[in-house]
Amino acid sequence: FPLVRVPLLGGILFLGMGISNGFIFAYADQPLVSLVIVLGLCALALAVYWGFVRFVERRPVTELARRGRRQFGMGLWLGFLLYAASIAILMWLGAYRIEGVNSWLYLLPMLPIAISSGVFEELIHRGVLFRVTEEYLGSWIALAASSLVFGLRHLGNEDGTLQGALFLSAEAGVLLAAAFMLTRRLWLGMGLHMSWNFTQGGIFSGTVSGNDMPPGLIATVISGPELLTGGKFGVEASIIAVTLCTATGLILLVMAIRRGRIIPPLWRRSV
Repeated sequence: FPLVRVPLLGGILFLGMGISNGFIFAYADQPLVSLVIVLGLCALALAVYWGFVRFVERRPVTELARRGRRQFGMGLWLGFLLYAASIAILMWLGAYRIEGVNSWLYLLPMLPIAISSGVFEELIHRGVLFRVTEEYLGSWIALAASSLVFGLRHLGNEDGTLQGALFLSAEAGVLLAAAFMLTRRLWLGMGLHMSWNFTQGGIFSGTVSGNDMPPGLIATVISGPELLTGGKFGVEASIIAVTLCTATGLILLVMAIRRGRIIPPLWRRSV
């Protein structure tokens, strides 16, 4: 029953994400230690999800099928390209300036953060909330609900804004749900999510969804209207990122429709 499965499995994973974030904060000055702990917790989260689906829902865990893991690499490239394209446009408009390059060691603190968010948030929002909602209410309601919850959840971040949350619902919520709808697996979304966050904070030293991050590889200065730059929330709240990512999400949705991956609500299936 969805009102049992969503809070039960989702709650366990949400607790795991909180524990992971706690270790990341506690070992902020020891990123390699943090990385090892996060990798262990992510492996545990995947095992918990797999076990729940296999033994409670009693079905094959197709969304984590091994043969789909190459989609993870595709997601890594797509996340990098989308964020890099956003930065390139900002540089062309004069709102983003590169001042120098730091040591490669500046990449390390963002690595456990990106991995943790990519695994836990995709399991929670797409693996649990979207998937279970879709089983009963169909793909379109699941898309709207999971995207809205995903965006609004970031209102609690340090510099969370309503504009940022709504933009995140449109760009990331739609894009990541569309990735799941098209492939029916979690790997593409996980890779995309990790890569976007890592590129944003670890490479281009940006604020990630309203959370201030340590400096990344590239020392930068960003200035301009909030609608263009995203302000304190980060580039995710900019009109550039929302346009690029939402457009990409719509392309994936069209591909999903053409491949017959849209599931109607339960009451239409029973007619």
